[in-house]
Formats: sequence, structure tokens, C-alpha cells
Amino acid sequence: MSLVTTKDLMLDAQKNHYAIGAFNAENMEMVQAIIAAAEELRAPVIVQTTPGTLKYASPAMFHAMVAAAASEASVPVVMHLDHGSSYELAMQAFRAGYTSVMIDGSHHVFEENIEITKSVVRACHSAGIPVEAELGKVGGKEDDLDGGNGNGYTVPSEAAEFAERTGVDSLAVAIGTAHGVYKGTPKLDMERLSEIRKVVSVPLVLHGTSGVPDDAVRECVARGMCKVNYATDLRIAFSKGLKEYLAKDPEVFDPKKYSAVGREYVKEYVKRKILVCGSNGKA
Repeated sequence: MSLVTTKDLMLDAQKNHYAIGAFNAENMEMVQAIIAAAEELRAPVIVQTTPGTLKYASPAMFHAMVAAAASEASVPVVMHLDHGSSYELAMQAFRAGYTSVMIDGSHHVFEENIEITKSVVRACHSAGIPVEAELGKVGGKEDDLDGGNGNGYTVPSEAAEFAERTGVDSLAVAIGTAHGVYKGTPKLDMERLSEIRKVVSVPLVLHGTSGVPDDAVRECVARGMCKVNYATDLRIAFSKGLKEYLAKDPEVFDPKKYSAVGREYVKEYVKRKILVCGSNGKA
């Protein structure tokens, strides 16, 4: 089927207490793996690209790959810009045909975050494209994204005001997760999440989930997270597959052979996380 937006998918997830898995792709094989996993489990799925990934290849290139794979799929597939770092990049993705756009103004002060978010919302809503924003800072470093060493936790009252004034369709909140590889087990502020859920009506998004224990993710979903992002662990899975193949056959020169192993590792990882999110059987 054609690419779809996140709007109805996430509202259904919110109503029925599950989350949509959102997985970052770096190449064709990862796109194929993510959608194949969703097909096997009959799950809606979100394929994402970050600003750093879009320096490697253009939004148009990634959109074309995902759109082609989605056209052959029987489950809903979304093409999402993850952590859009500027109005200009958000518009590039929008014009390329992305069906969901994130603008991350969390590094700005509150009022500036509201203004840049509102500008993206106005542009995207004119064509029916939903917008995700972020309030509070998800720490750590991944790709070109550096959230710093500490977490600026989302304040529930500010989250309610932010969602109301910007008109965003979903909101990423900071409750103790971080991007990249964790040095220890993250401790999430579940009560803060519940307080945010009480005062914010739009679907909530969990970032920095690679490395978070599955039970903690399940609790976040039970408390109201409707979209769960995974990135770093997909890169690790793909690289592990390549390294293992090359260790066994260092003379191989056909990239299809070792890339296929990486693709299978990513597929199995995505399947496990779809089950954690509870979106299996929802397509």
C-alpha cells in the first residue's frame, strides 16, 4: 500500500493502549528488514531517518526507497523525519513526501521551541502531514544529535501548554532515557510520565529506547507512550551481521552476501521490539 501518516495510527494506539514501533534506517537493507518484520507480525510500522542520515543520502533518496518497499507491503508504513534539526530540514522532508515530520526545538528556550514548532505545524498541516515535537531534553549522543550529559526532564504543566499552543500531533517527552549506548541501566521517571499523560491529550513518544529493558518499555506503553523509537541497536545488529560474515569469509567481495546477514539480524531485532510495543496483529 502507499505510505500513510501517523495520525490515525497513533490515535488508535493511544485508544487501545499499545505503541507503534519507530525504527531508524540507514540503508536499503535496513528498510527492507523493518518492513519485512512488520509484515510477518501484521504490525503498522514507522521508518525514520535522522539529520545525520540525510547527510549521507537525501530525503528524496530515502523516501523513494521506503515508498517502494511500502508499495509492496500489506501493512501501514510511515516515512518519518526523526529529530528534524531545523525548519529548513523539516521542509525538505515535507517536500520529499515524508508522511510524518518531527521538529526538535528542545535545545531552544521554551518560547523559541514553541515558535519554531508552530511554523512547522502550519506548513505541514496545510497538506495533512502530522508533526511531532520534543519538550525537555533526551540526553546522550547519537548520530549528529547531542543531548548533553544530563536530562532536562519534561515538566507536565509546560507539556500541556506546549501541546495546546503549538497544535502538534504528538509529543516526545524526557523521562530519563538517552540516545546512543547506555553506560548502565537507565532509571525512568514513570510517575512523571503518568503526570504528563494526565494533562496532555496528544499521543506521547519515547526516544532513546535502544538499551532500555523491555519491561520498562512495556510499562511506559501502559502509562501512555504511543510511539517508541529505536535506532542505535539497529545499527549494532546490522554491523554484527556484517562482522560475523566477514570473519568467516574475509575474502568475500559481494556486498549482497554480507549485507543480507545484516538485514536478517535487523529483522529479528525489529520483530522482538514490535512484540514489546504490542503492535503485532494491529494491522
